[in-house]
Amino acid sequence: MKQYIPNALTLLNLFCGSIAVIFAVNNHFVAAALFVFFGIFFDFFDGFAARKLNVQSALGIQLDSLADMVTSGVVPGIIMYKLLSLSVDAPPMVTDWDSNMKPVSFTISLLPLIGLCITLASAYRLAKFNIDEDQQTYFKGLPTPANTLLIVSLPLIIEFQNNDLINAIIVNKWFLMALTALSCYLLNSTIKLFALKFKDWSFKANATRYIFIILCVIFLIVLQFAAIPLIILLYIGMSVLENVASKSK
Repeated sequence: MKQYIPNALTLLNLFCGSIAVIFAVNNHFVAAALFVFFGIFFDFFDGFAARKLNVQSALGIQLDSLADMVTSGVVPGIIMYKLLSLSVDAPPMVTDWDSNMKPVSFTISLLPLIGLCITLASAYRLAKFNIDEDQQTYFKGLPTPANTLLIVSLPLIIEFQNNDLINAIIVNKWFLMALTALSCYLLNSTIKLFALKFKDWSFKANATRYIFIILCVIFLIVLQFAAIPLIILLYIGMSVLENVASKSK
């Protein structure tokens, strides 16, 4: 029975991601973000449960990536598409339906489609991850859940921080296109990033992880959702410093 627990958690991740897609398509970004958070929570604990119960399987690995593709691949792509649509005031794709359920009109702006490059880059990263046997104790490139948190934070910052300057930056099309390009690069870069996996609970062996978690809590308390982009930058920066320190030994 215990072998089904990790896969059940993975399916809950997929379920939450599917709901997040529905909300994101309908511009309910706060609700979409909430279900993304739930999905990432289940994504973290499915692997944890598999290791603790010693029931890792090839099926679980593939299922995990398929679930991540929705929660941490499709959802951020849709949100970026929506933000780019807002930045260029793009018309809706479907404006009305006739009695036969066929679209009466169909208009689309090409520029916002750039946001879907995040979905493509996420798919490529997940496929590479499945065949890369080196990424057991670290990540090569930004993990898709971390990238998703970065993208999902943007509408949350607009909704809850309500800072005119920050809002103007977030809905600027050049900023969004640059962030999309950076996101796609980080997902598939060769930068080694530490994983939040603890072999033991000693501070000496996990100093970087403990310091990162403490700083994350402080940032979130002080800056709320605006802290998320800074946390991603902190994660990358601390990983680079750890890599440099390990090479100098």
